[in-house]
Amino acid sequence: MATLKVFDPPMCCSTGVCGAEVDLRLVQLASDLTYLREQGVSIERFNLRDHAQAFTEHPQVIDQMGAENEFLPIFLVNDQVMSRGLYPNREQLQQWMAFEAPSSCCSPGSGCC
Repeated sequence: MATLKVFDPPMCCSTGVCGAEVDLRLVQLASDLTYLREQGVSIERFNLRDHAQAFTEHPQVIDQMGAENEFLPIFLVNDQVMSRGLYPNREQLQQWMAFEAPSSCCSPGSGCC
């Protein structure tokens, strides 16, 4: 299975899901990353404010982030840049990880899922 690394812009906390005005994209991303972890995906997430060294250890991120960090976040899969400057949705993340979501064809309580 692939490894996903997320390089976020500077944020107040590790996920950005804090403070008075929470960005709903970050809430969704946190949920999507939890889902991927539950599927066995190895995920590392780095916030520029708290993990500057991780950025310097990945020259492809330094090359892509822009002079004013305008192209963060950057998503790497197996150390290859997959996206920059936006937060992908769950379907995009799943495609990068090369797996399909479990089918939702079963009715609740049927026990088949």
